[in-house]
Parts: sequence; structure tokens; C-alpha cells
Amino acid sequence: MRILFMGTPEFAAISLNALVEAGHEICGVFTQPDKPKNRGMKIFCSPVKEYSITHKIPVFQPVKLRDGSALRLIEQLNPDLIVVAAYGRILPDDILAVPPLGCVNVHSSLLPKYRGAAPIHWAILNGETETGVTIMHMAAELDAGDIIAAVSTPIHPDETAETLHDRLAQLGAELLIQTVDDISAGRAARKVQDHTKATLAPMLSRELSPMDWSRSATELHNQVRGLVPWPAAAASFGNTRCKIFASHVSEERTGEAPGTILAADHNGITVACGGGTVLVIDELQPDGGKRMNAADYTRGHPILPGKR
Repeated sequence: MRILFMGTPEFAAISLNALVEAGHEICGVFTQPDKPKNRGMKIFCSPVKEYSITHKIPVFQPVKLRDGSALRLIEQLNPDLIVVAAYGRILPDDILAVPPLGCVNVHSSLLPKYRGAAPIHWAILNGETETGVTIMHMAAELDAGDIIAAVSTPIHPDETAETLHDRLAQLGAELLIQTVDDISAGRAARKVQDHTKATLAPMLSRELSPMDWSRSATELHNQVRGLVPWPAAAASFGNTRCKIFASHVSEERTGEAPGTILAADHNGITVACGGGTVLVIDELQPDGGKRMNAADYTRGHPILPGKR
């Protein structure tokens, strides 16, 4: 099948690779414009662009999608189908109408739950025990199109957004190949979403980082693993702010006030949380420092039990 692919991050590159390996003709790739990153503000291109260049696939990086130029380009490319995966742009109606077999999107949640930019993170932040990937027909409203196929998977209790991302990327790629085959054969299902059950997964921000120790240890553990790698949960020990990258919920119970340091030793940093629960911080990164085990941090930065 002749496919125009639209995507930007690694999640999308895995789906693109699956299409290439399945033998589909990728007539072009749309991806986000190159952007400066890190302290040196060096210009980086997206994983999808890197993959496309390596495989000699034409790459297009339109700044605008509504001025008519992208539409004319897509009409010239003449795709049978447009496949979108984490592109980061909303397609206007005139573009959606171009391919005869439509436009489909690979979305990393079980729709209608977690529509939006960060479904993997919000599923973990909210303590979900199951998620998945949905492939849907695209519509004008964000992630609201008819469902073609979906696959579910459990979220493991200590799984982070990074590891779940990698699993869902692979599941999505496998489901995409099956779905494209079904579309080509004219047997693809079409199920209207129950919009009354829709929930949102908005973009992440640093405002989500501070840890509120009045919350339970389980909720804080979900915060830690749901905000990896960015913006990361954050807590202060004395005058030092630290990003928290790994934790676990202790079976211990305590009567100490939330935020009280119970221990800081070779086992990590143990902190009292809401409802008498206890969280152990396993890995952190102090501002201006490197990411390390919490036990290593305590050797160079003594933390006294009883402090808050």
C-alpha cells in the first residue's frame, strides 16, 4: 500500500519501521521541524527523520498545515492511506479528506480514556493497572475518531513511563501492520467511541514535579514512575532540591508526620507519607549533580532521621 507517514518521536519511528519491513511503499514522511536541545542549543532532528534519511524516504517538515502548501504536497504524493503516530500536530479537515482509504492514528491508550499528548504518563500517574494501544480513524476532534482496533496490556506496579513507552511502541507497531492489512482487504472494523467516558491526558509540565508528602506512598510512587524521564518528581532535602527517578513503597507503617525522614542509609531515603504509609527513595539527581543511587547520595550528604 502507498502510505504517507506522519510522526516525530521514537514511538513513531518504531511504527514506521514496521511498515517498511512489511513491504509497504512509504511515499513520504511528515515530521516536526528540527529543534535546538540541551544547554548548547544544538539542532537535533526527530527519530522519525533520522530513520527516514537512513532508509532514503522523502522527509517533509512543514511549519504550517493550514496555509494550503501541505495540502498541495500531500495531493502530489497521492497516498492511499495516511498513518499518524505521535506527530504532535492536528490535521485539518482538507488533509484528512485526501487519501481514499482515510487517515488512521496509533494512540497509546485504550480510547476513549486518555485522549491527548501524554497518555502513557497519565495512566501511571493515576494508578491505572491496564492500558494499551488504539488505532482509530482520525476526526476533527482530538483522538475522538472511530476505533478500528485495540490491544490491552497490564501496567506492572513498578513500571515507569519509559519502560511502558517501549512496550506500547512495539505493541502499536504490531497492531498497525494488522490494521493496515485489514484496511487493504476491506475488513477493518469501525466502532464509535463512547464520548461520555472520555478522559484527557494533557501535556506534562514542571508544575507536576513537587511531591506532596501528605499523599499516600502509593500515590507518590506513581508520581515518581509516571514523570520519568521528564519533568521528574522532585523533593528537597535541606536546601538541596532533587529530582526523584526511582522509589518503592515500603511495607512499614509509621506514626510520624508526613515528610519526616525515617532513615537515610544503604537502603535509600525512607520518608513518612500520608495515612501512615512509607516511601523509600532509591534513585535521585540533585540540582547541578548527576543521577545516582540515593544510598550513594546519603554518604556524601548526610541526612538526619527526624528532619522533614
